Amino acid sequence: MRPVVALIGRPNVGKSTLFNFLTKSRDALVADYPGLTRDRKYGICVRYEKPFILIDTGGIVDEQDEIEAGMQSQTDYAIEEADFVLHLVDAHDGLLPEDQAIVSMLRKRNINFVMVVNKIDGVDANIAISDFHQVGAPKLYPIAAKQGRGIESMIEDLFSDLPAVPEQDEEQLDNSTGIAIIGRPNVGKSTLINALLKEERLVTSSVPGTTRDSVKIPFEFNNHAFTLIDTAGVRRKSKVREVVEKYSIVQTLEAISSAHVVIFMVDVIQGLADQDSTLLEIILREGTALVLAINKTDNASQDDYVRLDYALDTRYQYLSYVEKIKISAAKKIGLKKLMNAVVAANKSASIDLSTSQANRLLEMAVESNPPPLVKGRRIKLRYTHQGGSHPPTFVLYGSQTSKLPKSYIRYLENFFRSKLKLVGTPIRFLLRSPDNPYAGKQNTLTPRQQRKRERMVKYHKRK
Repeated sequence: MRPVVALIGRPNVGKSTLFNFLTKSRDALVADYPGLTRDRKYGICVRYEKPFILIDTGGIVDEQDEIEAGMQSQTDYAIEEADFVLHLVDAHDGLLPEDQAIVSMLRKRNINFVMVVNKIDGVDANIAISDFHQVGAPKLYPIAAKQGRGIESMIEDLFSDLPAVPEQDEEQLDNSTGIAIIGRPNVGKSTLINALLKEERLVTSSVPGTTRDSVKIPFEFNNHAFTLIDTAGVRRKSKVREVVEKYSIVQTLEAISSAHVVIFMVDVIQGLADQDSTLLEIILREGTALVLAINKTDNASQDDYVRLDYALDTRYQYLSYVEKIKISAAKKIGLKKLMNAVVAANKSASIDLSTSQANRLLEMAVESNPPPLVKGRRIKLRYTHQGGSHPPTFVLYGSQTSKLPKSYIRYLENFFRSKLKLVGTPIRFLLRSPDNPYAGKQNTLTPRQQRKRERMVKYHKRK
C-alpha cells in the first residue's frame, strides 16, 4: 500500500496550491481567500517514481464556528490515516501562535511531521526559514508552491522517511486479471459480486457504507481467471464520519491503481455526481482500463435514461471509448455482457504492437491529417514504437514534437484506437525530439508504468 501524506496548516498558507502541483491537477480550489477548502480531498502524486496518496485539508483555526469545527474534524481524520504530515506555514507571515499550537498538537499525538515554509518567492530562503527554527521541527523545507521551487528536492529527501512500498504493490500474486468494483455507496457493488459468484459471499444491505474494506475474491469466467476487488463506496468527504470508514477511501484509491480493469458502477436512477467525476479522473490518470456498469435498470424509468444519456453526451464526452453496459445486479441481468466488456477492455489494454505495425499506423494518420504548421514550419512525426501496455503507450519521435497541439494528440489517440479496435482503455503518447530524446518522460508515464520501471531497475541490479 502506498504511503499517505497529509497537508495541514492555517488557512491560506498554500496547501491546495501544493496539492495541485504534486498531483498535476486542479482538483483543489485555489484562491487568495482563507478557508476555501473545507472537506479533505484525496489525490495521487504522479510526478515521482515513488508515488504516494496525498490529502488536502482545510485550514486549522483557534476560534471555530460550526463550519470551521467540521473542517477541524476533517483535518483530524486526515492526520489519523496519514503516514506522514506536511505542516505548511507562510514565510511572509512568519511564525504565528497558531503555527506553534499546531506543532504542539502534532507532538502530543506523536505524529511524524515536517514543517514546510511556503511562499519564499522573492525572499532569501535561509532568511525565510530562520524564524521557524525555534519550534524545533524535525526538518524545515523552504518552497514556493506556485512556482514549484524547492518541491522536488523536498520530496526526494522525504522519500527516505516514507514507508517502503511493496515491490508487487499493484501486481497480482498470480496471473489473474484484477477487477476493481468502484462506485458511490449503495450502487450495488457487493450485490454484483454476489451475482457473479452465484453465492452470498459479501454482506449487502440498503444502508450506504455496508462495505468498509477492500475484499479480494478469486473468480473464473469462460476459463479466464479473475480477482474481484469489492471496495467501499466513496462518499463526499463531508459525509465521512466514522474512523473506520475513512480508511476505505485510501483502499479504494489503492484498488484503482492495482486493478487491470475497473468496473465503475452507476445507479441509473441517481445518475452521476461530482464525486463520480473525481473518481473517473483518477482512474483515467492511472491509465486503468474501464467499463461503465449502469445498474438498477429493472426499476428505471425512461426519464432516468434520458438524464443519464444527456450527462454522458455532454459532461462525460471523454468516456466515448468506454463501453456502457446496462445491468441489474439484483436480477442478474446483463452480467455476461458486462464480463465480455471487461475481457475486451483488458485485451485492448494488453495489446502488443510491433514497431512496423505502429509506424504504418502513424504513416496512415499523418497522410490522412498532417500535423499543423508552427511559425511556418511543419511539425514532422518521423517514427514511433510501443513503449508499454496498461495502458497502450507509444513513443513518438519527430521534430518540434513539444509544440504538437493537444488536439492533434487526441486525433492520434482516436485514430490508433479506431484502427486497432481498442475499447475501454486510454492511449498514451510520449513525445520525443532529436535534441531532447527524453523530454516529457516523467510527466507522461502513468503511475503504474513508473512503478513497473522502478521494479525492473531493481531486478536488473540484483542480477
